[in-house]
Amino acid sequence: MAYKDEQLHEEKVFKDPVHRYVHVNDRVIWDLIAAPEFQRLRRIKQLGTTNYTFHGAEHSRFNHSLGVYEIVRRIIYNFKGRPHWNEDERLLSLCAALLHDLGHGPFSHSFEKVFKLDHEDFTQKIILGDTRINQILERADKGFAQKVADVIAKTYEDKLVVSLISSQIDADRMDYLQRDAYFTGVSYGHFDMERILRVMRPIDDQVVIKSTGMHAVEDYIMSRYQMYWQVYFHPVTRSAEVILSKILQRVKYLFESQAFTFKLEPTHFLSLFKGDVALDEYLSLDESVVQYYFHMWQEEDDAILRDLCERFMNRRLFKYIEFNPNLQRKAWLDLQVLFQDVGLDPDYYLVVDSSSDLPYDFYRPGDPEEGEGRLPIHLRMPNEELKELSRHSDIVEAISGKKRTDHKLYFPKDLLDELTDDAKKQRIDEILYSQGVVQDVD
Repeated sequence: MAYKDEQLHEEKVFKDPVHRYVHVNDRVIWDLIAAPEFQRLRRIKQLGTTNYTFHGAEHSRFNHSLGVYEIVRRIIYNFKGRPHWNEDERLLSLCAALLHDLGHGPFSHSFEKVFKLDHEDFTQKIILGDTRINQILERADKGFAQKVADVIAKTYEDKLVVSLISSQIDADRMDYLQRDAYFTGVSYGHFDMERILRVMRPIDDQVVIKSTGMHAVEDYIMSRYQMYWQVYFHPVTRSAEVILSKILQRVKYLFESQAFTFKLEPTHFLSLFKGDVALDEYLSLDESVVQYYFHMWQEEDDAILRDLCERFMNRRLFKYIEFNPNLQRKAWLDLQVLFQDVGLDPDYYLVVDSSSDLPYDFYRPGDPEEGEGRLPIHLRMPNEELKELSRHSDIVEAISGKKRTDHKLYFPKDLLDELTDDAKKQRIDEILYSQGVVQDVD
């Protein structure tokens, strides 16, 4: 039997708190899970700094990747024998689902922002590079690794396969909403996935939903909306992420200035600073490595780096107010000057953070850009006609295309309270409190 068709002698299962069990029968999938590049995902948290807000949010990208695989496995099991589904795409779909997050780095989004990286690029590099993952995929079939990379890059010719992990109702979103809700302890992210899986149908280039399942999809979309604003954009989580980003920014600045001598050289960060990140160096980074550096940098001579690392390690976060610098321009400029005057570098201690989300939208002819995140969800009506979701659902129509944006200003209130210059302290307080109530993060 060819390797790509080889089945395990006995089904392997992972006990999972969301899906109860993750089932593995394919030798290729079992070998991919055992590969060091996939095992590395155990050391990358799914939700970054969210555990500073919801202490249970310690789950990893490994957990999530297995969950996405399991949902796709169940979807294509239901598709078997239906028109438009090509059973030859089964293993490809499973591999792409399992490996879709392979390139995430530690505290992924903060790292990507500071160092101008893209985890999807690294996912493809791992799949196509000199890795154990690549060896397994190429053993399955020559050129198979490229096919998996193409699915993840959303360039694969069979768009139905792509839509399973990259659409507005895909296995990726269905897993992370439920998984993140479970580990944070909130009720927002729960929806009737069983019902959605039962009413999914394959057509030429996408998955559609039987019209009888519309209300389950409405619930899913509202769950996603609530999770973004109640969990993913939680201001306490964002405060921790602001400090994390500023640590990385400060280390990069000190290294590039060539005027500072580290007690602990940022060896694992050097290729990031130089903008030429080799794959093996990237794979050597995980959150345990980064946390070690942050722990040791609490003893560095640079006061800003030392303070930021101590804040991050011990959860002494910045306070915040609602603040839009575009509308509150004078207050923003005045605060920057005052912070500089009292010895607080505004580049690190006065930070505006913006969050935005579009709960549901779809590509319309004539729009300048078409993205996978805006491919519409279609309902299949009893007469076989396809109808875009928001044209049939009043709930979805009400939020379709409506982008919500939130701005907050973060600052170290504890350092402001310690100021001895009463006049400047009073002036800073006057500006801050005139803009809004200072919010706690405890």
